[in-house]
Amino acid sequence: MSNQRFVSSYAGTLDSKGRVCIPAPFRQVLAAQNTSGAFVCPSLAGNSLDVFGQELMDAQLKRLDQFDPFLSEMHDDLASQIIAESRPLPVDENGRVRLPDEFIKAANLKDAVAFVGMGQKFEIWNPDDYAAVKAKRREGALAARAAEQAAKMAALTAGVTPTGDSS
Repeated sequence: MSNQRFVSSYAGTLDSKGRVCIPAPFRQVLAAQNTSGAFVCPSLAGNSLDVFGQELMDAQLKRLDQFDPFLSEMHDDLASQIIAESRPLPVDENGRVRLPDEFIKAANLKDAVAFVGMGQKFEIWNPDDYAAVKAKRREGALAARAAEQAAKMAALTAGVTPTGDSS
């Protein structure tokens, strides 16, 4: 298992043939995972595309193993949206993948695109759409940070360390 992750954000373009050039650092992560190409699916979290390698696909398939494939609605919900919607796309010699037209439409992609590293996956966004999402995600991260700091302060005030040990 590779411990490389998709880190950072990059600007890119969508050409007239529907191709995007995956940033070189992201291609290196895919290669380290022995992924020939990339898996791409519409995101469940917004108007973007999720892109990932073999490791995350294997993890999702393993996750589905806990559910009965014939009797579990959860199995069917997850499988239909992640597994069935994912497309294994080959990467050409220039690092480009041809995105399916329906994916381009679903993510509202135009000429410019944003590649957003998310650890185990990366996202492809229309940069204008991502700006609002980025601001919202920042608010969420700041709120989570404030809540964590408040919990630590409350624990110190009560004479308890944040791990629950007494002082």
